[in-house]
Amino acid sequence: MGIDYLLLTGAILLLLSILIARSLDNIGVPTLLLFIGIGMLAGSEGIGGIYFDDPSLAQSIGIISLVFILFSGGLDTNWKETKVAVKPAFTLATIGVVVTAVIIALFVMLIFKTTFLWGLLIGSIISSTDAAAVFSILRVGNVNLKKDLKPTLELESGSNDPMAVFLTVGTIELLLNADKSFVDLIIYFGLQFFVGALIGLIFGKFMVYLINKLKFSYEGIYPVFALALCFLIYSIPTLISGSGFLAIYIAGIIVGNSKIVHQKALIRFFDGLAVLSQIAMFLTLGLLVFPSRLMDVLWTGLLVSGILIFVARPISVFITLIPFKYNLKEKSFISWVGLRGAVPIILATFPLLMGVENSNLIFNLVFFVVLTSSLVQGWSLKLVSKKLDLAFTAKKKRNIPIEFTPDSDLDTELIEIIIDENSEIINKQIVELNFPDNCRIILIWRNNNSIIPSGGTTFQANDKLLVLVNEENKNAVNQIFSIS
Repeated sequence: MGIDYLLLTGAILLLLSILIARSLDNIGVPTLLLFIGIGMLAGSEGIGGIYFDDPSLAQSIGIISLVFILFSGGLDTNWKETKVAVKPAFTLATIGVVVTAVIIALFVMLIFKTTFLWGLLIGSIISSTDAAAVFSILRVGNVNLKKDLKPTLELESGSNDPMAVFLTVGTIELLLNADKSFVDLIIYFGLQFFVGALIGLIFGKFMVYLINKLKFSYEGIYPVFALALCFLIYSIPTLISGSGFLAIYIAGIIVGNSKIVHQKALIRFFDGLAVLSQIAMFLTLGLLVFPSRLMDVLWTGLLVSGILIFVARPISVFITLIPFKYNLKEKSFISWVGLRGAVPIILATFPLLMGVENSNLIFNLVFFVVLTSSLVQGWSLKLVSKKLDLAFTAKKKRNIPIEFTPDSDLDTELIEIIIDENSEIINKQIVELNFPDNCRIILIWRNNNSIIPSGGTTFQANDKLLVLVNEENKNAVNQIFSIS
């Protein structure tokens, strides 16, 4: 296939994926299903007739895509809101993943009359959840989750992929090497977590320092520089027995919650890159599968999917959340948000490449489970959240066409403040607020119109303010507007 034909095919598939996803936005179809479906239609057994049977290339594309997706997810994570959910999320991402894998392993032993290790391999591969799929569905209806459910699910999904990788690779090692033991597996897990977390923490802070310290003459260099650092952060722990996935996610959280130059531009760049990565990854995985082979695992796939959705995930959630103050409705919803995504399919390529017995069966079974999970859970997340009274409709955010890029040597920043409907400053003039001298309200956005404020400008409910503040007076400004 020539490069021109390859570019044309790639462009058509990308445009088709984006346009179809846009047209079906309002009915809440999981984007995972759309992109994989387009890949299957374009594949060797579809109308496109593109033959693709290269698990190694698919795995590489998937890993690179996950680097961008996890880093972008970390950038978008608000640590102040999320840190309250660290303990339950970490418990779900570790113990919860292990419990899910073990329960699946026990059932697979009975279904296929096989060994526990072979069953554990399947359980490990399908043990992690997909945050991007969950929240893309919830955002379609502009729905937010109450209490700390959203940060719990975000942190769990962002940090449980490494655990699934550890279990999968470790179980394959035990299957292929008789001299390996479970003690070796536990040591391997410990190294992966410790090395990955440590490097993510150190290099995340180092990334912030470098971006602020190096003053490039051309703004376009910053995203390219950050991109190179992302590959570095993923690669180093991977080469020394650590988790690159955990490292890149932690680094993203640190960078996203630090003051860096051109921060909004960097976030937009990686958000776009994450979208491109998701589309490319799902299209590739769709091309890799042969739909006719899925029919061979139809009944066993439905059985394993049912066990995962209705038995393994709920049991793991209810057990791991015992020490935490979640009620029955909240635990039930967290159990239902067990949507499987691209990671299990990527992990299913590991047995194919490493020569595990019946690896083709494993791949097709995992692919079927992911599709079933997306169909059953993906379509119903919005409905279930409302039925359990765990969701509320948030006010649609308005984009204000103005940006401020502070110099790294200054502590000045531009913050956004929304006037609450019950605020005490409604109908008051700016001059009455005793505003700090070195802070300025530079714009008020009201009813989709911009207002340049003066001392006599009065505030109204739902006004969105852009306020230029420095670190010294930021708390004073927040107190004026009753922001904690």
